[in-house]
Amino acid sequence: MLSIQSTVQLTGARVSGDFWDLDELINAIYKITGDENKYYDYQGARLRILSVCYNLRQAAKGEHQLEFVSNGLNKSVLTQHELIFPNKNVYFAAEILWPELIFTSIALNDFIRLHQELIDSSDWSIDVAAIRKFQAAVANCLEQELNEEEYLVFLRMLHTKSPLTFRYATQYVDVLNLEYIQLSLEERKAHLAAFALRLMLEDDEYVMLKSQLMEAAITTKKSLHEIEIKAKYPETILW
Repeated sequence: MLSIQSTVQLTGARVSGDFWDLDELINAIYKITGDENKYYDYQGARLRILSVCYNLRQAAKGEHQLEFVSNGLNKSVLTQHELIFPNKNVYFAAEILWPELIFTSIALNDFIRLHQELIDSSDWSIDVAAIRKFQAAVANCLEQELNEEEYLVFLRMLHTKSPLTFRYATQYVDVLNLEYIQLSLEERKAHLAAFALRLMLEDDEYVMLKSQLMEAAITTKKSLHEIEIKAKYPETILW
């Protein structure tokens, strides 16, 4: 079962599951986000989501953390079936910064909507269901870290703003990631809700950044999402 839990320092959340849990989510994300030329105005968000997806794929290969989780087998069951079998399963896990994880979760809403409008409107899509399960796990984890009022404000904003990532300057996610990393544990507890809202509010800082990026895009004749900013992440992150 896919599991998402906050890290000890609240720097991010640990996404974990067995190989098939992660494989199902990875394949669903690739399917829903579609071809790179299909949703061009969402290309920045798509690439950002796929970056997280790559992290999960690495985890599924055992390149990140491993966890051992009880599989429900006990001595009585093993004796009844005359089996010698481990009572724990291997879970693969990856840690993702909170602003990055929240952005990924809300951006997937746009791709689900586009997929349903243009590709498959079925309510029975197994890929949409897999992504909704992931989003629900993120939301459940986030709810545990926010007070009731903060969480309701976040949900209200999420449901009233659509699309969320149309021509979005995803470099702003790097800005928020780096700001968030610099906070203390107590500051993260106090300001996590604000960071979640800033991903959707398009405040003055975001507008200024996007304006600068647009100017650079015009000058270099590059797409908005191709413009790089100075965003140096620390070599070691205390999770």
